[in-house]
Amino acid sequence: MKKEKFLHRRRFLLASLLTVILFIAVWAFVVETGLVSTRYLPAPAQVLKTFVQKLSDPKPEGSTLGANILSSLKVASVGFLLAAVLGISLGLFMGWYPPVEKFVKPVFEIIRPIPPVAWIPITIMLFGIGFKAKVFIIFFGGFIPCVINAYTGIQLTSRTLIQVARTYGAGSWKIFWAVGVPSSVQMIFAGVRIALGVSWTTLVAAEMLAADSGLGYMILMGRQFARPDIIVLGMLIIGGIGALLSVVLMRIEQRMEHWRMKR
Repeated sequence: MKKEKFLHRRRFLLASLLTVILFIAVWAFVVETGLVSTRYLPAPAQVLKTFVQKLSDPKPEGSTLGANILSSLKVASVGFLLAAVLGISLGLFMGWYPPVEKFVKPVFEIIRPIPPVAWIPITIMLFGIGFKAKVFIIFFGGFIPCVINAYTGIQLTSRTLIQVARTYGAGSWKIFWAVGVPSSVQMIFAGVRIALGVSWTTLVAAEMLAADSGLGYMILMGRQFARPDIIVLGMLIIGGIGALLSVVLMRIEQRMEHWRMKR
């Protein structure tokens, strides 16, 4: 069994590596043959050169690549964690306790369709243009999917399991924690994965509010300085970190699944 898992993982990694190599090859071909001008799309070698340079050189936007990454991670992690904690909690209570659902759901249904970037003007008026404003934009992007999936997950809890727990004398809170929450773990993590993607992609818009560092700011300055290599580098770093965070989240989900089975 372990050998099969190892071989499956090995094939997956090999396929992923080949896909990345093919993507870079097509990218280089398009640029080298002149199908797309280097004024708009830099060659992979130029992006790699810029990557090495930005590790120690703060030019042109004023921060090294490491400083930009740390700044973005700080903003994104605070906004995402707030969205996950508050969104999952609200969704679980909405799905389990009808009075909470009746009180909260009408307002939630009104704000749910509003895209995160639409909150930028009012966010500036409420929080100014600093750290809090950027965190709020990212928070709102991740909050909605966490609420929806936690709500749906706990609503799908088996009524048979609930009745069995009641038969053994378990109270409402005990059933909620021992039956409802473990049953909704899979849906909760589906929402968290969506929230992570939305929060990380909203980062660029959040850092365009008014920032002096961060990957979104680096991309913005790359546009102003007509440096497509800076823009593409920022995009690739955002994508790479997003993929890495998704892998970490998947590992945590697997551990939580074992916890759910034990419960």
